[in-house]
Amino acid sequence: MLLVATPALLDPNFADTVVLLLDADASGALGVVVNRPSPVAVSEVLGGWGEVVAEPEVLFSGGPVGPEGALAVALLRDADDAPVGFRAIDGRLGLLDLDTPRELVEGTLAGLRIFAGYAGWGAGQLEGEVEEGSWYVVPADPSDPFRLDPDGLWRDVLRRQPGELAWHATRPANPDLN
Repeated sequence: MLLVATPALLDPNFADTVVLLLDADASGALGVVVNRPSPVAVSEVLGGWGEVVAEPEVLFSGGPVGPEGALAVALLRDADDAPVGFRAIDGRLGLLDLDTPRELVEGTLAGLRIFAGYAGWGAGQLEGEVEEGSWYVVPADPSDPFRLDPDGLWRDVLRRQPGELAWHATRPANPDLN
């Protein structure tokens, strides 16, 4: 699932963000912001992984929690050909352990994105934010985290939704300027 920030969300860490939800249960939820590329090249921080990640080959700011750590989200070419170190989340989409030797994953991935930090919620916190109208919860497309141009993702995700949610994609980026 994706969490798409609504205009009601006042936290500047999440303004106009799209969050890929990676895990959610009674103890809380964890995800990564998929539309915030940083200026830091993956190769500067993680060496050879820069050759494997999807373009743009930069770290993405996954969220305000643990920005010194890295999470790698991967999309397999073939669900039946998962490399060592891959943990499925939904079908071909999953997490990849960056301690896995690169040679073992090359050729098996259709996409790889590395996130510095993550977004996290305690028990009941995300449910409360959804209930108060801070997030739209919508289905994810497996290609969403790997877009070449993540800047338009917020609008594109809303445009593909039925009914009223698609209408929200037409709102001005800064309504105060109207």
